[in-house]
Amino acid sequence: MPAPQEDLDPQAAPSAETQAEDSQPAAEAQPGEDLATLLDAAQKQIADYHDQLLRAHAEVENVRRRAQEDVSKARKFGTESFAESLIPVRDSLEAALAQENQTAEDWKAGVEATLRQLNTAFERNQMREIAPAPGDVFDPHRHQAISNVSSEHPQGTIAQTLQKGYLIADRVLRPALVMVSAGAAA
Repeated sequence: MPAPQEDLDPQAAPSAETQAEDSQPAAEAQPGEDLATLLDAAQKQIADYHDQLLRAHAEVENVRRRAQEDVSKARKFGTESFAESLIPVRDSLEAALAQENQTAEDWKAGVEATLRQLNTAFERNQMREIAPAPGDVFDPHRHQAISNVSSEHPQGTIAQTLQKGYLIADRVLRPALVMVSAGAAA
């Protein structure tokens, strides 16, 4: 809002406003130049922000690319430890087949030793059996029901396990195949 017009007397003493304006250095920029300076500073700041944005975007892309490479390597080499544990089991089976003139007891002892090697490989790689006993509660996350049968066990429990299941690091690799009790026959 403009200031009210006053009659100016050239002989009158200068007002406080005019004294303040006169006390400022003469090198001060004009209002148009102040805007140009502010615009130039703002454009430099925008350029800096744009550069920071581009750098942050490039860093995010690098992190994403490295993460994809890590996932790819994990998939590719994730089974390496497990495969290394199975090599001795295969070697034992091949050695057993290469032996001639073995007795049934020798075969049995060899198969038992190979099974122990396989169990060790499973344990080392966090692979566990799912082998529910008759009477255990049916868990649809770990068991696959083949049928319902009458049995002496309560309804909703395992009547019989047909095939073991397996977990690997608490994830179901294969559910156990079971028959579920429908309760006692009437």
